[in-house]
Amino acid sequence: MRKIILDLAVSLDGFIEGPHGETDWCVMPDAADPGTGSPFDRFLSGIDTIFYGRVSYDLWGQYQPDTGASGEALKLWKGVHSKSKYVFTNTPTPDSDKATYITSNIAESVQAIKNKPGKDIWLYGGASLITTFINLGLIDTYQLAVHPVLLVSGKPLFANVKTRVGLTLNHVVSSKSGVILLQYDAR
Repeated sequence: MRKIILDLAVSLDGFIEGPHGETDWCVMPDAADPGTGSPFDRFLSGIDTIFYGRVSYDLWGQYQPDTGASGEALKLWKGVHSKSKYVFTNTPTPDSDKATYITSNIAESVQAIKNKPGKDIWLYGGASLITTFINLGLIDTYQLAVHPVLLVSGKPLFANVKTRVGLTLNHVVSSKSGVILLQYDAR
């Protein structure tokens, strides 16, 4: 069965955004093995679906890099936009051929999507959707890129989680940039 993978950047003190929504502290970790592409390229090749909250989708789900963006950035966003997209929201939804909107029955909808054939699923976020998925026990793998920065304040990754979640460490990769990639499976 397909897995739901929470994959995101987090500061060493547990924030996913600074106090004004800034993410300028995020850097792409170096490739661990020359010739195999970046860890993010490898991650993207293993998924075919992305789950967004409404705000995250509005900000990033259709994002297009500037015309002067690097070839690497253009490739990254082309890869992201090639995936099927689901948007979880409580607000009225527009008609869209770019995403499927889910407004109720989250656990049942997610299970139906997981049961379809395909690759793994990226839980992109935002924070509220991540919390909902944690509280419903829907995340199979936690894949965190821990960045070497203390933000001191901002949007915490783990806020309003209602129950303890046991995790098993699967993989750790360090990089020259100081980013540490951690992969845990939910028990």
